[in-house]
Amino acid sequence: MEIGVVGLGKMGGQIAEKLSQERFKVFGYDQNSELYDDSSFSFETVNDIDALLNKFTEKKVLWVMVPSGEPTNKTIIDLSKKLEPGDVIIDGGNSYYKDSIENSVICKNKDIEFIDCGTSGGVWGLENGFCLTIGGNKKIYESLLSLFETLSTQESKGGLYVGESGSGHFVKMIHNGIEYGMMQSIAEGFSILKSKKEFDLNLSEISSNWKSGSVIQSWLVDLISEELKADKELSEYSSKVSDSGEGRWTIKESIDLSVPIPSIYASISERFNSRLDNSFSGKILSAMRRAFGGHKN
Repeated sequence: MEIGVVGLGKMGGQIAEKLSQERFKVFGYDQNSELYDDSSFSFETVNDIDALLNKFTEKKVLWVMVPSGEPTNKTIIDLSKKLEPGDVIIDGGNSYYKDSIENSVICKNKDIEFIDCGTSGGVWGLENGFCLTIGGNKKIYESLLSLFETLSTQESKGGLYVGESGSGHFVKMIHNGIEYGMMQSIAEGFSILKSKKEFDLNLSEISSNWKSGSVIQSWLVDLISEELKADKELSEYSSKVSDSGEGRWTIKESIDLSVPIPSIYASISERFNSRLDNSFSGKILSAMRRAFGGHKN
């Protein structure tokens, strides 16, 4: 199968590489010329969208992996003007689910198929596979099953088809809202441990101990354990923690549905607070974000 990947950053590059390693014919494009000139890629790269589309010899399948919001929406609109009926656009980024619903309508009006795919797994996806939640036309999902099976984890082969257009990104949005709450709890706990000076606690050893048999064992604990082992003060990390949108969207949805989410709401509030002070819990959050997603702050 031929597939074009638009956006070759931290996640898009790994998506393309994983497909290429499994004998998909992959063509890649990124507006950052430094990325598409990267000779480490095992797949062919081109320097503009038209060149990418001209590479296809069969039905075009485009995986879009660019920043959410205007960059994604503009990319999908531009592609919809160039593709032919029956071609497929997969938005694999962290798009707002309402944008995905609108983009599916834009594509449908041109007889182009649209799939929204929530993609989790961070920078480890190439090695371990990605957690996928997929929305859109189920028949199109089934026709692309070999692609989703290649990208997914062994435990969730093919990812999870969850429903109509927008639902894949809706589920991913809530996933990320939960992630915010989990990360905040871990950060607060380690901040208390560090503050108990009279015990002189070794946070690296404690986190390593919690990796096995503990009810709070998780990938996030695994990641912060490795970071603390390398530097117990996390000195290279800023305590100022960014948010990428999904937490805010989750809060907005909870208001619209009248569903209380105090833990998730507090976690996003603490990210705002982190930009006002210099806390160890903020460094814990920053370290986890870089470890799983390659985020700079």
